[in-house]
Amino acid sequence: MRRHINGSLTAVGGVCALVVGLMAIDERVRLEVSAFFSGRPVPGEIATLGGRLKEAGVVMAEALRDQSIEHAPLTIFALAALILVMFLTMTRT
Repeated sequence: MRRHINGSLTAVGGVCALVVGLMAIDERVRLEVSAFFSGRPVPGEIATLGGRLKEAGVVMAEALRDQSIEHAPLTIFALAALILVMFLTMTRT
């Protein structure tokens, strides 16, 4: 049970780190996240929480794609590091 909770916290922490990193790099993500947490309506009048989360996800995916194209060698290194960490955590049992 404890391992499951630690794994969940690690996954949530990784996603939060990714979002914070994207917020530091791309203004579109920063604006989308600040609009989400402040409760301001986003452009296009998306009223539901699901719609707002989907819009935030689209903006983050576009920012991630743009940044990965601009910094291709770093993206390849980060992907290789992610794969290695996944293998290390799977074989740790």
